[in-house]
Amino acid sequence: MKQYLTAFFALIIVASACTAQQSNKQSNKQTSKQSGKPVFAKGKTEDEWKKVLTPTQYEIMVKRGTESPFNNPYYNNHEKGFYVSAATGDTLFSSETKFESGTGWPSFYAPVANNKVTVVKDESYGMSRDEIVETSTGLHLGHVFNDGPKPTGLRYCMNSAAFKFVKSK
Repeated sequence: MKQYLTAFFALIIVASACTAQQSNKQSNKQTSKQSGKPVFAKGKTEDEWKKVLTPTQYEIMVKRGTESPFNNPYYNNHEKGFYVSAATGDTLFSSETKFESGTGWPSFYAPVANNKVTVVKDESYGMSRDEIVETSTGLHLGHVFNDGPKPTGLRYCMNSAAFKFVKSK
């Protein structure tokens, strides 16, 4: 009988520990919802980003700007390689999925991995668009549209200033 009671109390302790962990997770989510801002693993304040990024990168990525079409380093880049985040160095896109969209910005039909970028709603300038941000930082990269080529039918229209290009060897 003593063994059964010990096992019963052990189960209660384990169950209450799991419940406490779930409550903590939910309260963390509520806190971030209450602040209205998502939490990003590699996020920084605007002042911190100013120290890391060039003025152009800061304007595009932090202030959610858009560079001029046809007047940016990567729209006409045909070299093989990878497009890494200017902020973190994480690989986000590959030349393998880059295509000529005619828009004047580098365009891709897919990121290197779906978890590298996140779609958020952009309601600026009286439009409703799907903005692409770097998942780890929340920094602006560009927008995605449903007029791309196969196999995805998507056009990730990106700002060159959000990237550094790393040539394949």
